[in-house]
Amino acid sequence: MPQGFDPQEVLRLPLMAILCTLSEDGAPRSAPCWYAWKDDALWMLSDESASSARRLARDARASVEIVEYDNPAGRLRHLGLHGTATVEPMDTALFRRLLTRYLGAPETWNPWFIETVARIDAPDGRLIRLVPDSTFTNDVSYFRTGPNLARDGGAGS
Repeated sequence: MPQGFDPQEVLRLPLMAILCTLSEDGAPRSAPCWYAWKDDALWMLSDESASSARRLARDARASVEIVEYDNPAGRLRHLGLHGTATVEPMDTALFRRLLTRYLGAPETWNPWFIETVARIDAPDGRLIRLVPDSTFTNDVSYFRTGPNLARDGGAGS
């Protein structure tokens, strides 16, 4: 039977989050995002013209799905966060922390990416902040080994 886990175990990893928002006609939309967990909220990169930011300005309901999947190790954990999201002004220190989480030390960053895409000091930069009202965890890391080996040194530990 699937088990829960401490959400921090997944939130500390540099995985991709899938941000889900609602379009003007109520249809679901999703976008992959890099994230950081800080002050009981999930922070994701954006800018003022991004479609996710525009949708959230209209309807703040959002969810995020994060999956840790390692087939050879037999690890499969899912974290769902549901709540209200806001579009916040850029916090360059948090943005740098987030980029370092995914890209490593700043001296190794691709200058083209930083100047063209990530633009740390861009005036239109924003961060999306999701404060979860609820979380869901599902650990089925025993899909390769069976539930008796999923913990205590098995594939799921």
